[in-house]
Amino acid sequence: MKSKPKKAPHQAAFEEVYERHSREVWALVYARWLNADVALDIMQETFLRLWKQWQDGSEIVNPRAWLLRVARNLAEDHAKSAFRRFGTQAPHTMNGVEGHGDTPLDGMARDETFKQLRKELELLPPADREILTLRYALEYDTNKIAELLEINPTAVHMRLSRARQRLAERLTAQGVEVSHE
Repeated sequence: MKSKPKKAPHQAAFEEVYERHSREVWALVYARWLNADVALDIMQETFLRLWKQWQDGSEIVNPRAWLLRVARNLAEDHAKSAFRRFGTQAPHTMNGVEGHGDTPLDGMARDETFKQLRKELELLPPADREILTLRYALEYDTNKIAELLEINPTAVHMRLSRARQRLAERLTAQGVEVSHE
């Protein structure tokens, strides 16, 4: 009878941290770059660095905070890289989201709207993209966003309001009908 191979000492803890925080780390980077491939690469690099730290015997008291800080730093470093500066990036930034049951015409209209939304999001400041992603892509509440960004909830409401307003103005100027619900 064969027994299961034993896991490395930190493997179980690493897998748990990965399950809990990988989506959030990816979204943080995605909010900065609006590129799923870049976000995935930086997320993987972030977790690789965590693994190496643990293998070297480093104690990380708050892995979530450590991961988010490292991911932010790597995302900023990506902006400074020669690879990015000299245009070796893939030409697309995000594939259209396909839904089930849409007619081809509805799908095309939705894709065009998403294309306009992505274009306008790219033109917003990174702080606006970050807070909009946390609120609407990850569906975080105000308190969680405040904790993550280390600001008070009132500031979150103000930043969200201003970011939504700037995005709505940009979309309206492009002829996109904006719902103010």
